[in-house]
Amino acid sequence: MTDSVAAARAAVTHRRVLRIALPIVLSNATVPILGAVDVGVVGQMGEAAPIGAVALGAIVLSTVYWIFGFLRMGTVGLVGQAEGAGDTAEVSAWLTRALLVAIAGGALLILLQPLIFWGALRLAPASEEVESLAYTYLTIRIWTAPAAIAVYALTGWLVAMERTAGVFWVQLVMNGVNILLDLLFVLVFDWGVPGVAVATVIAEITGAGLGLWFCRGAFTHPAWREWPRIFERAKLIRMALLNTDILLRSLMLMIIFSSFVFIGARFGDVTLAANEVLIQFMYITAYAMDGFAFAAETLIARAIGRGDRAYVRRSAFVTSTWGLAICVAMAAAFALAGGWIIDVMAKDADVQRVAREFLPYMVAAPLLGCAAWMLDGIFIGATRSRDMRNMMALSFVIYWVAILILLPVMGNHGLWLALLISFVARGVTLGLRYPALEAQTEGRS
Repeated sequence: MTDSVAAARAAVTHRRVLRIALPIVLSNATVPILGAVDVGVVGQMGEAAPIGAVALGAIVLSTVYWIFGFLRMGTVGLVGQAEGAGDTAEVSAWLTRALLVAIAGGALLILLQPLIFWGALRLAPASEEVESLAYTYLTIRIWTAPAAIAVYALTGWLVAMERTAGVFWVQLVMNGVNILLDLLFVLVFDWGVPGVAVATVIAEITGAGLGLWFCRGAFTHPAWREWPRIFERAKLIRMALLNTDILLRSLMLMIIFSSFVFIGARFGDVTLAANEVLIQFMYITAYAMDGFAFAAETLIARAIGRGDRAYVRRSAFVTSTWGLAICVAMAAAFALAGGWIIDVMAKDADVQRVAREFLPYMVAAPLLGCAAWMLDGIFIGATRSRDMRNMMALSFVIYWVAILILLPVMGNHGLWLALLISFVARGVTLGLRYPALEAQTEGRS
């Protein structure tokens, strides 16, 4: 391959960004469908307890597995930088390290399951029937924890290698198998809640297997099983520090969103429900933005690996242009159709009225949060996790200061303002660290 052809293929173009981003956006669209089917099939049993049990069990495991989300983000940066540097041995070795973490983490969850489930059911107590069914659901699903967590590692490797079509197919097949088996096990075999759990177990194993197949290129290089390389102390320390920083950052972000819900409950059931309806707008925006944040992760990682400052800047600019376009489109959609969406999601007139009152905050959210979301992707790709952790900590403090000042005088309006202020704080603080990111690239060249 000539240098000119290689350069053309490596160019950061809008087409390349879309090729990375769109499969992620499409795969995200399948996620809420699965949740709806899970609830829908047990709803056909004609009892409330199975619905509550599946919802409770799914939330518990989603939260526990979410802790390992650092594995996807860290893997993108590490693999992408190795690929950018042309180090094919490390491209393979990083996948093995990530999979070993997934297997170890999943095994630990299996060993600790009695303690985890006991604690979860104490934090979210329900009726005896719901708890019993939820416990059955959890004890079935937990056995595929290594496979479920491995999907994070496999997804990170595929994103880093710009093979996001593989991510789409893994998600589509996994959710498709889950839905079909839900219908078979619950509606045909009448297995009830255990049937939903078994369907998910088979789907998670299928997803991990398909992910491994899509990542088969990593196993063509002998480095994937060169154990002295895999367990090289410096590489393991780098991975541990990176993942710890990302985990701490993510925990602080989760606390902000969880506190938003808990504090909102103080203003009554109607306001709580209205806030919950509106926060779904945020999730819709996040699903749409994910693809472009992922594109930023992989392109920035490759740029850092190459030690090319211009490539970093071009990658940040093109991906952020698309991210901003999505945020503007979302804000416009919420402004024009937000009232209709609220009416579809909530039938209670009081909830509709209160949600409309606070709708302007959700119109503003995509615009004010855009910088934070895109810079997250940029800093993940650069593996500047310490900056992410520290700037998140600063934004976390700013959020709580805003809560203390605004909540007593503005009520739920103050709560929404504090959330938006935390978005702006993340974007501004990370933006101030961006020059250091570019300087890091220059130091590698």
